[in-house]
Amino acid sequence: MQTNMGEIEDSTVRPKVTDAKGILKQNRQFLDYFWDIAKPEREIRLKAIEDLIEHLKQSEKPDELKYSLKRLVDGLSHTRDEARSGHSVALAQLLSVFEEISLKSTLDSVKEKHNLQTAKKKFIRNAAFGNFFGVLALSQSTRLHTEPQVMLECVRLLQSLSHYREHLRDLPRKTMVDILSEVIEVFEEVLLSALQSDLTSALNTPEQLELLLVALQKFPSVLKPKKLKKLLGTTAVITKENMPKLVEVLKTAARSVKKENILPPVAFDLLQASLREDNFEMFWNEAIIKGMLSEMPGPTHYLSFRLLGASLPLLSVAQLEFVLSADVMTHYGQHMLSAQLADRFKFAPEMEKYVSEFMRGCADADKQLVVALGFTQLTNQGYPVVPSCWKDLEHMGLSALQKYVEWLMEGFCKPQLEKCLDFSTRRQKGNQETEVDDSCVARFRKWIILRLAFIVENHQIKKREDLVMKMARFIFFHAFFDVKKPTPEIPETTQALSVPIDQQTRASISSAFYGSIKLFSLNTMAVLGDSAEAERRILGVKADGSIWIYCVVQYATTLLNQSKHVQSVQTLSPEQRRGWDSMLESVEALRKKAKKSSSPEHSAFQHLFLLVGIQMFKAPEESLELLNDLRTCMDKAQAKKSKKKKASKLDSDEEPLWVEVVVEILLSLLSQPSRLTRGVCKAVFSRICPHLTQEALSSILNVLDPNKDEDESGVMVTDEKEKKKKHKEEEERDEEEDDDVEDEEGSDSSSSSSEDDDEAMEEGEGVDQNFRLDLMKVLQGQNALATEEDGSDEEELDDAAMMKLDGSLSALFLEQKKKIQAKKDEKDRLRKEKVLVRDFKIKVLDMVEMFLSKQGSSALVLGMVEPLLSVIENGMSSETSQQEQDFLRKVADIFRNRLCRAKYYCREIDGREAELHDMLERLIGRAQKLTDSSVSLYYFSAALYVLKVLRGVVSEQDSANLRLMGKVDVERVTTCFRNALTSFMTKRKSPLTGAMFIDLFSRFPVLCVNLLDTVVENITAGVREHQQGQACVVALRALQSKDVKNLMSDAHRTELHQKVGDQLSFEDVECKNKTVHEKIVKALELCQHLVRTVHSQKMQVNLELLQNVLKSMNAEGSLQKPGQLEDTYWSVMKLFGILKPKMEKVKKVVEAEQTEETTKKKKKKGFLPETKKRKNRKKPMVLEGKEMPASTETAGGVSGEEGKKKKNKKKSKKRKQQVGEGEETRNQPATKKAKTQQQQQQKKKKKGGQQEVDGK
Repeated sequence: MQTNMGEIEDSTVRPKVTDAKGILKQNRQFLDYFWDIAKPEREIRLKAIEDLIEHLKQSEKPDELKYSLKRLVDGLSHTRDEARSGHSVALAQLLSVFEEISLKSTLDSVKEKHNLQTAKKKFIRNAAFGNFFGVLALSQSTRLHTEPQVMLECVRLLQSLSHYREHLRDLPRKTMVDILSEVIEVFEEVLLSALQSDLTSALNTPEQLELLLVALQKFPSVLKPKKLKKLLGTTAVITKENMPKLVEVLKTAARSVKKENILPPVAFDLLQASLREDNFEMFWNEAIIKGMLSEMPGPTHYLSFRLLGASLPLLSVAQLEFVLSADVMTHYGQHMLSAQLADRFKFAPEMEKYVSEFMRGCADADKQLVVALGFTQLTNQGYPVVPSCWKDLEHMGLSALQKYVEWLMEGFCKPQLEKCLDFSTRRQKGNQETEVDDSCVARFRKWIILRLAFIVENHQIKKREDLVMKMARFIFFHAFFDVKKPTPEIPETTQALSVPIDQQTRASISSAFYGSIKLFSLNTMAVLGDSAEAERRILGVKADGSIWIYCVVQYATTLLNQSKHVQSVQTLSPEQRRGWDSMLESVEALRKKAKKSSSPEHSAFQHLFLLVGIQMFKAPEESLELLNDLRTCMDKAQAKKSKKKKASKLDSDEEPLWVEVVVEILLSLLSQPSRLTRGVCKAVFSRICPHLTQEALSSILNVLDPNKDEDESGVMVTDEKEKKKKHKEEEERDEEEDDDVEDEEGSDSSSSSSEDDDEAMEEGEGVDQNFRLDLMKVLQGQNALATEEDGSDEEELDDAAMMKLDGSLSALFLEQKKKIQAKKDEKDRLRKEKVLVRDFKIKVLDMVEMFLSKQGSSALVLGMVEPLLSVIENGMSSETSQQEQDFLRKVADIFRNRLCRAKYYCREIDGREAELHDMLERLIGRAQKLTDSSVSLYYFSAALYVLKVLRGVVSEQDSANLRLMGKVDVERVTTCFRNALTSFMTKRKSPLTGAMFIDLFSRFPVLCVNLLDTVVENITAGVREHQQGQACVVALRALQSKDVKNLMSDAHRTELHQKVGDQLSFEDVECKNKTVHEKIVKALELCQHLVRTVHSQKMQVNLELLQNVLKSMNAEGSLQKPGQLEDTYWSVMKLFGILKPKMEKVKKVVEAEQTEETTKKKKKKGFLPETKKRKNRKKPMVLEGKEMPASTETAGGVSGEEGKKKKNKKKSKKRKQQVGEGEETRNQPATKKAKTQQQQQQKKKKKGGQQEVDGK
């Protein structure tokens, strides 16, 4: 080893080192302590520090102590945080234990080692950390108070480190505060006199002012007003005399943290000082409002905003009201509007964080209310700047929230915008209209409704049920009712509106009620309360068991019955009112049944009726139709139920369950193109998911089944009425057109009809043969068609015959136009029906996705595998419209993510093992027969899902036993997958891929062990090079698996590796094409793993044949160039001890020698100089039989014709020269050709330069 190193380094061989006394071993153990101190694990670092100190105590060797000190000081600037902290703690412990080490010398060594003045730019960060952690180690050594001079130097060093805020943040300040707070006596005796100059000039820089403020905070008994009078000239820091200097210091501090976006500590300490000195209002007015906000928007404004947020926990109620109504809030609102533009700095997240921390830590309800109202009253032309979805309300107390909601309701009824802190931008002031007050009121009301809706729907906000119901009643009342006369029975009527509600505001209130409160909140709200029983209740009900939406419906009924006091905005017709009453009767009947026997059936029907009924106030006609359809569906279901009861009395007691009836109703409702019904069906279906049966699920899957007709699948159930209406409208339209045609014929308007006929003919795809025959008949009947027997066209029709002919032709063309239009209408109808069917299926897919997400562990999921696969398979081969692609993409996403990759899957398969094995064989068989590999992948994934279900859940105790396969018939499944693997390897066009089997092997190692022999055989037996390469990849992944290794015995593994080695020893290794090249690369990767495993584990595997084959691959030296194949090859050969030969770069030397020889030969040839060749080229050339025109130039230049001739002459010259030179170079040797080419390039350059001179 040493001789090799000597040869490489070209140095003398070092003498052999002996360790007779064990010194090296001892030093090795000592040095390991420092390696462990820098490790990321905290326990290892602490143990290493403890062992190091103990070792130094026992050894008592000065050189080791000196080395330890130097090594720890060097490690303070380590690049990793854990290493820096480890060296700092170790240094602190070292200084604490060994008091003979001087702190002064240690600090000097830290400054010398980590000198910030001489450090390079890229090492500035490490040097700053080195200085800081050095001071930190000194402060933690508990000896710093014994050496005041060293403490003074540490404080000054920390002050200088505050300039490196981008690296150290606020760490120097915190450390300085810790140092000063520990030593009161030392500060008064030593530091105060030493820091006298810094304290007297405290108003000059932020660092000096920070030092004074920290001293005032920690040592108020030392820095009394008399002492401050000597230092600053004033008895307090916050005075009018000091304000100009304080403002400048704050501006400097604001600019220094521009990149960090943090609050400077000096600003917060000044705020605390103003509160201690009781000069807060003066500080806020003079320093912040008049000083900081006088600058242009930028760092000074952001410092003011941060100071506002940081001051909230420190202020009283009066001070909070003062701050939140001052100019700082106005500037913050203007910033909020300007920050909405792209690429603008947004301060809102920081302010929300400040307010959230205040709300979380404040227990005073009055302070919480003042802060919430302060940000709510910051408005821009009536609209609050703070968003309605304000998460800071989540930490609000119950009493504060109650008062806040009451204020919002009062502000909605009687807006007092004059009390708000309202502002307008410059553009808004220029475009201000006369009716600003009404628009501001409308904007303010819309925001209040959105804020109330947010409070209701946010489950993180703690609130009581009565408050939620109060807000829901308030929003519902002002959305759909007006007050006629106040009544105490309806509390909402007692609050009179100062300004009437306009139509747009009412529409926004209605949308807020339906969008957020009803469908998504009241219907899914958890039970409010702290009891454990309340948590176990279902969603959407109150603590007493009543449904939230039912309470709203009861309130709506009360309002409808109080017609003397309230008036509905949209008056219900008698028929709609009867529909409402019948809905209430149905709900009451269901409630009575639910009291007798609690069943989810009654709850589902109640929700269905209530959700449809509450829509009466938004879309009364549509809701009435839905209610009628709902009753019709229920009646049919009940009739079907009774018929099945009678028919099955003799056979069995089977009858359609209630959930099947509900599913049929939901499907019939979903067939209508309505967003309203879609939301209703989603809400109801989410409740009945746990109760679905196989029949109910089959009715859903039949809709998606592409092999069934529309009638069988239940598609478009309720569109028959619309079709009848369309047919009636078309018939009436046709009759009206016929009447119009007759009138037009009588009024001599044939010109316009003929134009329409022409357009109709142009729109038609082609001329109908029947129409041609009819046209011939009409023309022949009127003798208007010329024939050969007539001979001439002298005979003309009279006026009456022409009019009759025009009428016949117009009738014929009108009939043809109707036929063409009918065909177009039929195409449009079919296209629209197809779109409606696809939309309906997409809605049904939502139900499938919801069921899989909520009931993924149900046994019914297994029956959804094949139907979804058939949808995917048919969708791949159908049309490629955008809607079809969206549908197919959604089906594939649900199948892949919600079914195959679901966290929870079916675990109860008792008695269904044979059925699942049959399904597995069907899926694998179908995957082999497909032509599209992407579809085959879905079938293969489904087979793996079924296999996972059969294996079941593997407990932690059984996880060690990899051979446990649950209820899987291993032999049968192995045979199935072996056939698939053989099909993949032996068929030229197989839809299966190697990635499928890699996935199988990684998830089920038992099957991998059983199929490995087949994979290895196909390394050479594969039908094509692609299959052989895939066999290498699959075998490599299998051999790399730890589970496969654990499942195989040593003898089996040795035998398998021998087989792999024999299979890889193929003779045909010539890279004929890209496929063969890829195969060889994959085979070499397998060789690399095989050889490395055999050598590392010392297996008894013969690799000589493989080695010989690999050597033969480079017999001609073709694998010397860099590349993936070559690199992999030499990495394998390196394992055999054969290194890649180094190529000597001698090409440049050879080329240089050749160039020298050619130049010598060229000089002997005797070519003419370049100057003479250039002159020869400029001589005029004479062609055979022609003379070149002489170039004549005048003093003024060349004339137009002569210029053209000159250009043509130059072009012909070039062509001739190129042809002549080409002929010459063909007969010249290589060296002569190179010489002529160089001459040509030089001539071109000189020629170009001459042209530039001529031009100048």
